[in-house]
Amino acid sequence: MDPRPVTLEGRHVRLEPLTLAHAPALLAALVEDESIWRWMSIEPPLSLEAMEAYITSALEAQASGGQIAFVQMGLADGRACGSTRYLDIKRNDRGLEIGWTWLGKRWQRTAINTEAKFLLLRHAFEVLGAARVQLKTDARNLQSQAAIARIGGVREGVLRKYQKTRGDFLRDTVMFSILDDEWAAVKERLVAKLGG
Repeated sequence: MDPRPVTLEGRHVRLEPLTLAHAPALLAALVEDESIWRWMSIEPPLSLEAMEAYITSALEAQASGGQIAFVQMGLADGRACGSTRYLDIKRNDRGLEIGWTWLGKRWQRTAINTEAKFLLLRHAFEVLGAARVQLKTDARNLQSQAAIARIGGVREGVLRKYQKTRGDFLRDTVMFSILDDEWAAVKERLVAKLGG
């Protein structure tokens, strides 16, 4: 298993490799309602320079082999509407995490997030040969927990005081996973949610 930058396209969203050229559009998506950044561990990048620094950091992590960063492009309007990543890549153990996901407010509660997760999971299991894909979220983020459970994530437990977030708060983290032998059922559920 060796994830590399790739473009993944569905009917509602295209995930393409994140670049600095996406900074202005991502900034526009974020500043419409910065509350979408509430659960992230760093301050929201609310200027072009800050968004460029955020993207540069993601690309540096990608260059070191630890992450693969994507921009989410809404196909209905052709706009960059958020980003997501593969991270915590464990090549020998055939595992990775889907995270650092955010989506502009106007694109939330559309098919974009569900389809983006489907594309990432399908690529991880069917192309990369992953045995485990994990997702984690702040224990206070009930919306994210419900969304992960809806797509078929199995709640594994709570990692107490796991991670420092903004304001030096040590958050509890809820861990979910999907395993390769669960993928067929999860895929069927996601395909049905996306209307075939």
